[in-house]
This record gives sequence, structure tokens and C-alpha cells, in this order.
Amino acid sequence: MALAVILAALAACSNALGTVLQRRAALTVPASTSLRLGLITDLLRTPVWLAGIVGVILSAVLQALALAFGSLAVVQPVFILELPLALVIGGAVFHVHRSRRSWASVACIAVGLAVFLFSLAPSGGRTWVPGLWWVPTLVVVGGIEAALVLAALRRPLGLTRAACLAAGAALGNALTAALMKSAMGILGAWGVRAFFLSWQTYAFAAIGALSLFLLSTAMQAGPLIASQPALTLTDAVTGVVLGVLIYEEQPRTGPWIVAAVLGFGLLTYGVFALSRTRCLAECLQTDEEAADPMEHATA
Repeated sequence: MALAVILAALAACSNALGTVLQRRAALTVPASTSLRLGLITDLLRTPVWLAGIVGVILSAVLQALALAFGSLAVVQPVFILELPLALVIGGAVFHVHRSRRSWASVACIAVGLAVFLFSLAPSGGRTWVPGLWWVPTLVVVGGIEAALVLAALRRPLGLTRAACLAAGAALGNALTAALMKSAMGILGAWGVRAFFLSWQTYAFAAIGALSLFLLSTAMQAGPLIASQPALTLTDAVTGVVLGVLIYEEQPRTGPWIVAAVLGFGLLTYGVFALSRTRCLAECLQTDEEAADPMEHATA
């Protein structure tokens, strides 16, 4: 399990780098009030976005390895580290001063995540999920994701639109991870040929691409204070739920649940607090947003 956590942390680091570069790129192309495939065409012409994609691809490889060695309920929450890592990487790349408040928020996230994972400590589970189990999973998760996207399309650019699109992307990310774990289980049990013949392999690739598109759109739709908590926390919670329900991973119960809730509460506070800091805005957003993040938060 320790190896899975290390690999997941490296994946989060690579994804954080990709997020920093994608955020910069997404804010250099024309914004739109609707979901448009032309956004991808615009981004493909942006070298910084392509570099970000390399980071995302490397993250996916590391995530697949983490899922092969560990449980979904552990690996997905580790991706919460992407947010503080984005602060560290973005600050180094763009020479942004990190305030004491931002470091305090990072500490809350790190401690809260450690308490949460140590308290849950899921065990057991299976390496892949039988086909029939995927039908209700895809229907429920896909239905909620579609509802979030439709809700976003009814709202103007701003907090609600960004949060709905980011939450939809997060659901897609968690579902991608669940399918990826199943595909990796097939790879380990039956080899490369079975991996490329399984529908899970192509499903996680397709859903992952859709999630990437939704995330790019969410980045344009509103401020980081709306999109980042929705993305980070929804992904973690959905990953734990899918791990327990479809992979039959067993978390610790009794008093450990109370400790897990307290840990999650602390990291949630850290995520929201860090998302409101000016230094993170300077790492991931335009100078205009960084100058007055709360003005954009209320837009």
C-alpha cells in the first residue's frame, strides 16, 4: 500500500504541473459561454497546453501503476495533494511569493489527508469488477455528471458554472480511475492482449478525455475558488465511494469513522482556504484575477 501512495503522490505532482500549464494556456484562448469543441483546436495550437498534456499523460501512467498496487479508496484521495503541489510548482515556475496563510492551508491539507487515509485504511477488495456491476455505476455517475453539465449551461460565467463543470470533471476522473483499475487488473491476470481487447481500456480513455475537456471549460468559466474545491473534493469522495461499493474495499469502522470525518473536515478547510489565497491565484490565474480574487468570486 505504501508503494501505491508514493506512486499516487508522484501522479498528483505530475498532474499539478499539467494543471499549472493548462490553466495558463486556457486563459490565453478566447472564452466562450457554451461548450465548444473549437476550444480544443485553439488549445492544440498552444505549446504550453501541449506541455501540460504531457504532464497529464505521465500522471495517468503513474496513477495506473498506483491503482495496480493499491485500492481505489486510497489512491484517489491522494490526488488532493495536487492543489498544494500546484502552489509549490506554480510558485517556482512563475516566481510567486507564497504567504504564511497559504503554507498554513497546505499544512491543513497534508495533516487532514493523512488522518483521513490512516483512519479509513481500506483493506481487501478485488482487482477488477464484473461487467454487470458497471451498468448501474455508469448510469448513476454518468447521469449525475450530465445533470451537472446541463446545470452549468443554464448559468452565466461565474462561481456556479465553474463549480458545476469542475464537479462533473471530477466525477469523470473518479470513474476513469475505477475503469483504469479494472483494466489494470485484467492486464495483470490475462496479459496485454486481454487488456487491449477489454472495453474498460477504451472506456477509461474516452471518459478521461471528456473529463479533460470539461476541466478546461471549467477553468474558463469562473474563478479558482469555485472550480478547485469542487474538482478536488468531489474526485476524492467519489473515489472512496466507488472503491467501497464496486471494488468491495473495506474501510475501518467504529471510532475510526469519526476520526476520518474530522480529517476530511480539516483538509476541506485547507482546500477552501488555499483556493482563496492570492498567491495560488497568481500561480494559476490571470493577473487580473490575482489582483482581486474575491471580486471574481462574486461575479
